[in-house]
Amino acid sequence: MAASDPHRDDQKFIRLLQALMGLLLLMAVVVLAGGYVFIFGVPDFKEEPLAETQSYQKPDSNFVSLWTAPPEWRMAEVSPDDRKRINYGQELIAHTAEYLGPKGKIKAISNGMNCQNCHLNAGTQPWGNNYFAVQSTYPKFRERSGTSENQVKRVNDCFQRSLNGKALDSTSTEMQAILAYIKWLGKGVPSKVAPRGSGIFKLKFLDRAADATQGKVVYEQKCQSCHQANGEGVLAADQKSYTYPPLWGKNSYNVGAGLFRISNFAGYVKYNMPLGVTYQQPQLTDEEAWDVAAFVNSMPRPTKDLSQDWPNLAGKPIDHPFGPFADPFSEKQHKYGPFKPIKKWKDNHKGLKVPNPLTIASR
Repeated sequence: MAASDPHRDDQKFIRLLQALMGLLLLMAVVVLAGGYVFIFGVPDFKEEPLAETQSYQKPDSNFVSLWTAPPEWRMAEVSPDDRKRINYGQELIAHTAEYLGPKGKIKAISNGMNCQNCHLNAGTQPWGNNYFAVQSTYPKFRERSGTSENQVKRVNDCFQRSLNGKALDSTSTEMQAILAYIKWLGKGVPSKVAPRGSGIFKLKFLDRAADATQGKVVYEQKCQSCHQANGEGVLAADQKSYTYPPLWGKNSYNVGAGLFRISNFAGYVKYNMPLGVTYQQPQLTDEEAWDVAAFVNSMPRPTKDLSQDWPNLAGKPIDHPFGPFADPFSEKQHKYGPFKPIKKWKDNHKGLKVPNPLTIASR
């Protein structure tokens, strides 16, 4: 047997050592990069402005980069008068009925629900129908009215639809306070940008129609203990507002409200309900969220004249449940799905303009 070459053996050892050091360095880089993302989140938090027919968004795996409300210490940056308006605006959002409900001490122009019954934690909860993008994206054109709408119109839409009430005077102290609060919550959001976590999360469409029968089972198991068997909610001790709001019936939102579209309701409950659930730890599956949305929105509630809505029929959202439509699908399919065929049709007819005969006739 020939003797080994010591020089050649040394070279092999050096190459092996270099390879091992390179592997260790690569592992160190991966660990450090992963640690940075875990601690600080994904740096790029910005998104394009949200359309009324917003597409599915996948939440961050660790949710660190979702936008949040301005910290309390930043209130020192505003004037005393502005601070007073902002605080009053927050109070109005949190306790609307006390001031503007059926027994309100300012006016009686709403149904007894509070704005924060739909806009959780006074409009500050990520994916909780918050106000983070209102100031940055309004004024903007909306297909529902066919006009450019400002923040006043946005607020009054809630009063007239979600609160099934009357519009608030745009010059009133209360409207100016609400606008100041909304502006405050949008502090730091770039113009025309809706940051991650704003509004309502949009779930993927199911391959089937949402099932109201199955949704009733979900409601009884997960929702009924708070919202009651008949969906009437629970009145607070003062009999002026609701501890748990009604989900249907005469005191709930009307058919013109955003939550009457089941895609909005499904995304809302997925990351916020039952009470106490957050986007970090949801309890409902996507299917359960869609089905319970179908059940709740199949129940009776106040009506509203929608003849002035959607002057362009092709601008109606996929899940707007009332005809006429520009597409060939039925009211039932527009309400419960399946929505993928409707989306495909709309994608193939982008830019279509179809005048709404109801809007024309009502002029």
